[in-house]
Amino acid sequence: MGLGTKIRLSRLFSHRSGNLFGGAVDHFVGYGNVREGGLADLPGALKRVMAGEPDYISIQPGAARHLWPAYAGKAALVIQAGCFTPDDRISQLIATPEDAVRYGADALAVAIPVRGDTEGHYIRWLTDTVNAAARFEMPVVAHVYPRDYSNGCKIVFTPDEIAYAVRIGFETGVDVIKVGYTGDFDSFKETVATCPVPIVIAGGPKTEDLLGALTQTSEALRAGAKGAVVGRNLWGHGDTTMAARAFKRVIHDGMAPQDALAAAAREP
Repeated sequence: MGLGTKIRLSRLFSHRSGNLFGGAVDHFVGYGNVREGGLADLPGALKRVMAGEPDYISIQPGAARHLWPAYAGKAALVIQAGCFTPDDRISQLIATPEDAVRYGADALAVAIPVRGDTEGHYIRWLTDTVNAAARFEMPVVAHVYPRDYSNGCKIVFTPDEIAYAVRIGFETGVDVIKVGYTGDFDSFKETVATCPVPIVIAGGPKTEDLLGALTQTSEALRAGAKGAVVGRNLWGHGDTTMAARAFKRVIHDGMAPQDALAAAAREP
């Protein structure tokens, strides 16, 4: 790992806790109706997430171009290059490491699904991106989502599939891996212990309430995860800024989820 990569990674993991708290506003239009949900007003959603002072934001390149200048220097910028739907209706890389350099980003994220007939196509995305990023000392963050075809096509978070997703990530040479939490402490701890690069958890699947999201984050941290990059469980539970503050207390201060939620609710 060269100096440039080390410096950029240090911006992602800049907090003295050694963990990171990221906000994901990179859910592209392929995810559904853009008039509904927490990202219907994308500029407003980004403003509310940033008010919670995350360590970094993951965002699509076009949205970054229009929205990020107002927040430059206030958090690390991670450009999301992967754009897919689980059924492969959409399957595109929309940014390169060179694009990330031009945008002043601190890392390039590549979201991919694994399993299924098109898995090799997405693994090639990661491998080619890692090789191209090396020229610029640009860290690559893999967001890896296993698919299950037993009843249609859906993203799953079982221990075996998450372990497989992590293996795909580090064997392609990425610098950080983002996966969903399995809900099983022992299996996740085993997976983290055998991975040579930092693992952070995805905020999804969306939980019934914010306390549930904070609880799974706390468990993942105890199992060895180095933080969380949260989307739906950040801007999908009503008060986005309050939710961000609660996540920070769990991730950076090691606060119990119930206490973090209460403390965040008391903040003005």
